[in-house]
Amino acid sequence: MKHVVIGAGPAGVIAAETLRKVDPSSNVIIVGDEPEPPYSRMALPYYLIERINEQGTYLRKDSSHFSSQNIDVIRDRVSEIDTKSKSLKLDNNDSILFDKLLLATGSHPIRPPIEGMDLPGIHSCWTLEDGRNIIKRAKPGANVVLMGAGFIGCIILEALAARDVNLTVIEMGDRMVPRMMDQTAGNLIKDWCQKKGVNVHTSTRIEAIEQGSGDALKVRLDNGEKLDADLVISATGVAANTQLLEGTGIETDFGVLVNNRLQTSHPDIFAAGDVCQGKDFSTGEYSVQAIQPTAADHGRIAAMNMVGKDTIHQGSVNMNVLDTMGLISSSYGLWMGVDGGESTNLIDNERFRYLSLQFEDDILVGAQSLGLTQHVGVLRGLIQTKLKLGKWKEHLIKDPTRIMEAYLANTQAIGHNAQVL
Repeated sequence: MKHVVIGAGPAGVIAAETLRKVDPSSNVIIVGDEPEPPYSRMALPYYLIERINEQGTYLRKDSSHFSSQNIDVIRDRVSEIDTKSKSLKLDNNDSILFDKLLLATGSHPIRPPIEGMDLPGIHSCWTLEDGRNIIKRAKPGANVVLMGAGFIGCIILEALAARDVNLTVIEMGDRMVPRMMDQTAGNLIKDWCQKKGVNVHTSTRIEAIEQGSGDALKVRLDNGEKLDADLVISATGVAANTQLLEGTGIETDFGVLVNNRLQTSHPDIFAAGDVCQGKDFSTGEYSVQAIQPTAADHGRIAAMNMVGKDTIHQGSVNMNVLDTMGLISSSYGLWMGVDGGESTNLIDNERFRYLSLQFEDDILVGAQSLGLTQHVGVLRGLIQTKLKLGKWKEHLIKDPTRIMEAYLANTQAIGHNAQVL
């Protein structure tokens, strides 16, 4: 059996390792289109602040890891997939046949339609090459404009602030991390950043970027303000890498469409990670969840099904945990609530503390926390197990900080009932 994985990110690497483990006699190939060994994009901020070197971003630190597991890593780009002959064509004109194929091609940064985006000194923070370019310009005292204050943008913000640059953040939404936190929490994060010396503009757009004197840039905002910039970083979202599938007959939407075994419309082709439109645990619907825990989960499950070990994907819990200059925020599940549901929240503006719980009947379906880390695991566990809280729901409505008590009371009751039965 010949298994081929397109994509050398976490989904692809975990899939390849799982394939090797459960199908020891098979051929396993990873095809990645970057010159470096497989690495984690989530490690790039640590590279920017020089806490790790380039090798520190690698997903597997041992240089002989893949060869020792008899996993062949090919560094080239797949230019064509022929689903009829079950073969791949590479940019170097080589061909690779496959029995089973995994699409783990990830995503790419969205390039906003802004005049001047092609000027030198404008970068995404998505690849190691991007990281190298950012380090060259993000010197202490440099003027840096960060476009986007979503999840990725805020991770980059943390690293840039640590490099002692003069940082300005531009976010067109009405708050920071708008797809992760509500109005209250998002604006508390904004206040926190400004207190730490970062200029943050929300409900603001960049209209154009112009060449200034020398290597400098001029960033023009829709409020008429102009900012000097030595570096502009674009972090305005990502989109799934589905371009390779045009003309293949493999069905796509926002990502590659799959069933609950991560199998595409072609029976021998599977998908995982940022490119995969997989099942959402909370809604039961299929969506792209571009987060690393989902990629890891997808990679393992897809690999099991590729070798015929029937494994159902129950759905990934929408989960984000973010450290913004020392302020920890997190959101889980249906953090925005559900129609007909109830909610409760607790806020301490002065201490930058916030806790919001969302219920459907007596089940916790979503949560947000800011500046509170002790119950993060419990929140996720309650949402993922859909544990019925009974009378404890009303206790939590009155005091959401009693979440640990509610968890222990209900899990101990389940254990006691099981023993009685």
